[in-house]
Amino acid sequence: MSTEKKVTVRVTRRFEASAERVFNAWLEPERARKFLFATPTGQMVRADIDARVGGSFCFVDRRSGEDVEHVGTYLEIDRPRRLVFTFGVPKYSSDNTRVTVEIVPRGTGCELTLVHEGVLTDYVSQTEAGWGKILGGLEATLSGMDVAAEARA
Repeated sequence: MSTEKKVTVRVTRRFEASAERVFNAWLEPERARKFLFATPTGQMVRADIDARVGGSFCFVDRRSGEDVEHVGTYLEIDRPRRLVFTFGVPKYSSDNTRVTVEIVPRGTGCELTLVHEGVLTDYVSQTEAGWGKILGGLEATLSGMDVAAEARA
């Protein structure tokens, strides 16, 4: 376990989709594989989700011939408002962090706030940018775009 200073990163984004639709995208493997941890130049080779408290997820994105695994365990699932999970990338660190996704209905859409606890201070801007891209990918996925396929075209 790292002894470096850790902080909390917060990212907020509005969606023109119902809270239920946004929430469900996080737990549906076919939809989640299009935006969660997918990179424009990578290939999602595995997206397993056991959507229950105590269940786990595993996404494997192949990047330049290298597989990068993203794993976690669901701690809270309160449809359609709150999702809490541990998060780790074993290839780069044995540490796990905690991510909370809260979704609040706003008019015809909703607002999502993602809070990532336990981020090393040296990785704050990289983490904010990464989650920003993931939420952008979520928005594109909800509008029917396949982000990874669009990037490869």
